[in-house]
Amino acid sequence: MTGMQSSGTARVLAVLGPTNTGKTHYAIERMLGHRTGVMGFPLRLLAREVYDKVVAARGPSVVALVTGEERIVPPRAQYWICTVEAMPEGMGCDFLAVDEIQLCADPERGHVFTDRLLRARGTQETLFLGADTMRGPIAALVPGVQFLRRERLSDLVYSGSKKLSRMPARTAIVGFSIDNVYAIAELLRRQKGGAAVVMGALSPRTRNAQVELYQNGEVDYLVATDAIGMGLNLDIDHVAFSSLTKFDGRRMRQLAPNELAQIAGRAGRGMSHGSFGVTGDAPPLEDGVAQAIMEHRFTPLKKLNWRSSKLQFGTVEALIRSLESAPEDQNLVRAREADDLIALKSLSQQDEILARTTNAPSVRLLWDVCRVPDFRGISQSEHSGLLGVLFQYLHGSGVVPDDWLARQIKRIDRVDGDIDALSKRLAFIRTWTYVAQRNGWVRDESHWRGETRAVEDRLSDALHERLTQRFVDRRTSVLLRRLKQKEALLAEVNDKGEVTVEGEFVGRLEGFRFSPDKSAQGAEAKALKSASLQALAPHFHLRADRFYNAPDTEIDFTDQGGLMWGEHAVGKLVAGADPLNPRIEVFVDDAAGADVAQKVERRLQHFISRKINALFEPLLNLQRDEELTGLARGFAFRMVEGLGLLPRGAVAQEVKDLDQDARGALRKHGIRFGQFTIFMPLLLKPAPTRLRLVLWALSEGLGEFPDAPPAGLVTVPVIKDAPQGYDTMCGYRNAGERMIRIDMLERLADMLRAEDSRGGFEAKADMLSITGMTLEQFADLMQGLGYQADKGERVKAKAVDAVVTETGTPEADVPVMDAAQQVENTPAAAPDEADTATTTDAVVADPVAPADVLAEAAGIEDSGVAPVAEELADPVAADPIPETAEIETPVGDAADAKVEEQETEVFYTFTWGRARKTGGNRNGNRRGQDAGGERSGAKRGGDAPRGKGKPRGGKPGGRDGKPGKKGGRQDQGSKTYSARPPKKEKQIDPDNPFAAALMGLKQSD
Repeated sequence: MTGMQSSGTARVLAVLGPTNTGKTHYAIERMLGHRTGVMGFPLRLLAREVYDKVVAARGPSVVALVTGEERIVPPRAQYWICTVEAMPEGMGCDFLAVDEIQLCADPERGHVFTDRLLRARGTQETLFLGADTMRGPIAALVPGVQFLRRERLSDLVYSGSKKLSRMPARTAIVGFSIDNVYAIAELLRRQKGGAAVVMGALSPRTRNAQVELYQNGEVDYLVATDAIGMGLNLDIDHVAFSSLTKFDGRRMRQLAPNELAQIAGRAGRGMSHGSFGVTGDAPPLEDGVAQAIMEHRFTPLKKLNWRSSKLQFGTVEALIRSLESAPEDQNLVRAREADDLIALKSLSQQDEILARTTNAPSVRLLWDVCRVPDFRGISQSEHSGLLGVLFQYLHGSGVVPDDWLARQIKRIDRVDGDIDALSKRLAFIRTWTYVAQRNGWVRDESHWRGETRAVEDRLSDALHERLTQRFVDRRTSVLLRRLKQKEALLAEVNDKGEVTVEGEFVGRLEGFRFSPDKSAQGAEAKALKSASLQALAPHFHLRADRFYNAPDTEIDFTDQGGLMWGEHAVGKLVAGADPLNPRIEVFVDDAAGADVAQKVERRLQHFISRKINALFEPLLNLQRDEELTGLARGFAFRMVEGLGLLPRGAVAQEVKDLDQDARGALRKHGIRFGQFTIFMPLLLKPAPTRLRLVLWALSEGLGEFPDAPPAGLVTVPVIKDAPQGYDTMCGYRNAGERMIRIDMLERLADMLRAEDSRGGFEAKADMLSITGMTLEQFADLMQGLGYQADKGERVKAKAVDAVVTETGTPEADVPVMDAAQQVENTPAAAPDEADTATTTDAVVADPVAPADVLAEAAGIEDSGVAPVAEELADPVAADPIPETAEIETPVGDAADAKVEEQETEVFYTFTWGRARKTGGNRNGNRRGQDAGGERSGAKRGGDAPRGKGKPRGGKPGGRDGKPGKKGGRQDQGSKTYSARPPKKEKQIDPDNPFAAALMGLKQSD
């Protein structure tokens, strides 16, 4: 470094002014106008930035870069770019410049800048660049100095406080601690897609990579420490302070207005205006402070930090005294104790160190070692311990041992771990990088400089990667940048529906709706969806074409009315003009366009129409049969309206009014006139039942559609709070706690015809078998159908094969069955077999069956008769043995023989209980009342089956018509009188397979 130059031979110029005045650019141009030059900068990052600019102008062969941790010195170096601490001495360069000269007032490093202000000169020209607050001290300390005032190229405006979520693009948010910087960057990643991170502790490689993210537009936000205030030139439009205090190495203190201005001044580049403000927990700036920053008016500096450069190396004590000497100039103040002086004092307390520092060279070596910066920042004692080891190696052997240095470096050379782990390793390697840069400290300087540089580069790249992974959402930033540039976005959709845009996963295409990645939130999610839908536009059309040509086997409906293409919902059914003609509502994003939505709607309409035509073909044929006229056509309309199922009680009068021709025409379409339900057996299959429930729920406007019962079950539990009519639409009928399938209920009704519902009967094994119930469950079901179930217990009797009558003829245990019983007891086929259904219908439910002959009885109310007629049985059939009868002792046995143990059994006696008008079944309906609201058997018309012991006409007086009461059952031969004209005798249906037999019976009568 050159000494003091007289004003006559060298020009000393102080270029002062606020930020964005082009001072650094001016100094570079001045240096390149000379043959040689040296420039000193406050940060390694800034030195690297200027080095790159000078290399771009003159080439790398003539430009050197010297910092504490980096040394690039070509053989023919002419221009030296350095940190202030690393500026070379005694070079005699033509040009010399020191940037950010106002740092002379910095409490930690100020004495270094003050030393350069007082002693560093170029042989031809010297420039000091900095804030206008230095005018007074420079004028007082530098004889012959000239001043050049430069004005800011753009305006700087205070914009107050803003939330991070409302921060404009191209903003730098400033924090004063690593934790604060990371927290802000994390918040920006979630809300804005990410942020670049710049801190003074970063290596130039990491810093440059992060800045590149910001500069090329991948992210619009920068989170930094006050390091950006030291001349880093970035495209920043707004600077926001997250805090107005910082830790200066000793204590927390408020930032001075000139310090705030230095950072805020980074906003605005060239002629572009800038703004500054606060965010987060930082309070708004006082009006005076904000105005001072905008007008660049600050209190001039009066005192500069100083430490003597005339050091005494005779002894350690002498060196310490010279470092602590006081300044002689009133404009200077002794600097506070720096880290190097603290380390020197600490080592001087060690006897081993004192024993080695007996001459000036050893003291100078100790001082050089003490000036190794504390990059690790662990503690002063640990730092002093490391320096003591280094000094002993250097003093003992002249160099740091290769094997020891290799071990230190190897421990650091790892790229695993998180941001904090990598940052610590990077700080550690900076120590060894600094050691490798010192002349003569290692044997092979080029090797160790290369090793440490390689490790630093690897750690820097890994740290950049971690910072980017944590604080930058590349996906959102890429999409936002492309949208901003109005470029066409390239989207791809794989076979799993995963969507990538510009190679970034953005979500899934489910049918014709885009589902963004759920990890995106807030503004990020909106930007993601906007960009993705724009890119997906052509894919919607391609997918719509494929869907339109897809077979029906790929499409299905759900129990809630949804329409699925594979595993994705593409629409839903909504109520139409009638249940068999629902409308379609498609699930298609608006971005897909109207053409795609119409094509999807047409395809779904084709699907559901074909599905209804296939599953409800018998019903649709009934609807389209033009040969049906009169009452038959009206009844067909009711069947279509009921989707093929009608509770008989709800249409009792319509059934009564149908003549045999009408019934025959309806039977040809598969309609079965059952005792409880009028139904089409083909529509009881699981597939039509599932669709029927959906169509019915739509027509009823239900919010939640009930599910269909499991297929193949005869009875299922009653669903609590099920909508009215649900059991019928399922193909079941509510009976107590369970529902029974209507076709099996009709078979049960056939069995009940043979029973004495007035006198009471017990359940037969066939009854329990056909329902698949226990006796208790069957009793509950019978009560649900309107019967009374009286529970009792008795001694379980042993089986008796026969009882010998007086005539010696054995009498069978079971009653003699008539022809109708024999047909009923014939094994029944599945309910869906049309031939069996027709046969059974003709025998036990047809109006022309024997049970239907007495049609006049249909008008009787509350007659006390069961809803099924009892079969005519042999009147002399033997009654069962009374339970109380004495058991005779068989001949040959001892008279006093007793049954060792008597077993008891539970039995139920069932009687028709519809006369109990105040009672109710477990469903809350009156017993004997079916889903349609009519009482079972009430006004059943000519189709109501009748049998043994049923009254033929109304009974005056009594209410229930049961035996033993007034108005009860009359003699079988009594006549019935009516004011109505005699009813026309019904003709026998020629299609009935029992027509001939019935005709014969009629003729015999």
